[in-house]
Amino acid sequence: MFPRVARPLPRLGNRHSTVIANACVKRRSKLTDSRYHEELYPGHIPTSPIQKALLAVGSGIAALQDPYRHDMVAVLGETTGHLALLNLRDRMRNDPEGYRILTERPKIRLSTLDLEKMASLPEGSFGREYIRFLEDNHVTPDSRAHVKFVDNEELSYVMQRYREVHDLLHTLLGMPTNMLGEVAVKWFEAAQTGLPMCALGALLGPLRLNARSLQSLVTSLGPWAVRNGLQARCVLCVFYERRWEQSLDDLRRELNIQPPP
Repeated sequence: MFPRVARPLPRLGNRHSTVIANACVKRRSKLTDSRYHEELYPGHIPTSPIQKALLAVGSGIAALQDPYRHDMVAVLGETTGHLALLNLRDRMRNDPEGYRILTERPKIRLSTLDLEKMASLPEGSFGREYIRFLEDNHVTPDSRAHVKFVDNEELSYVMQRYREVHDLLHTLLGMPTNMLGEVAVKWFEAAQTGLPMCALGALLGPLRLNARSLQSLVTSLGPWAVRNGLQARCVLCVFYERRWEQSLDDLRRELNIQPPP
């Protein structure tokens, strides 16, 4: 929800840890509906609606207390995003490029990227600018958690794809990973995806900004981010792996994304 900072992750209080742990452990309990026992993809943890509610509450509290708990932010997104994921999946199905992504299931990981080749691309190319973003902000595409609690294999990929293109959105929007940049990206993502997790980040993120950054968000970056999120082509329908050599400016124009103010 907020910037990635390389520091030890604090532990949750016993009460919140217990809520989340109990919800996860109950997958072994006897449920009347056998579908909650079915593992749909590697790493999937089947959960009932009640368990999902407990996970959402526990992870939401944890994420509010410490926005750097990206594991809790991930759980919150997975347990509250079903309707938004259905809409995103349908948008991808109805777009030729998005449909190819759903069919081929590409992954954006260090193991799938040719970093040396991307670093050698011309200045201003999308791939070169993405590498610069990773280097300048000391982040890696492998930092994205794997989906666990989405009870549909195809929707789990949609959620995973959303996570993996997050840093690409930073590149497209020209936003750093500081608090202001992350909140601006969340405003864009909330308008684009409808994911409750993004809306929560967009709503509560400004509370952590100083007065100067808050003024910049409200008067400039915020309206720009929302406007672009609403008018841009679905960002999950772009096969970014085939766009590294494209000019960043050309890609922005194609997606109807305006440069940052």
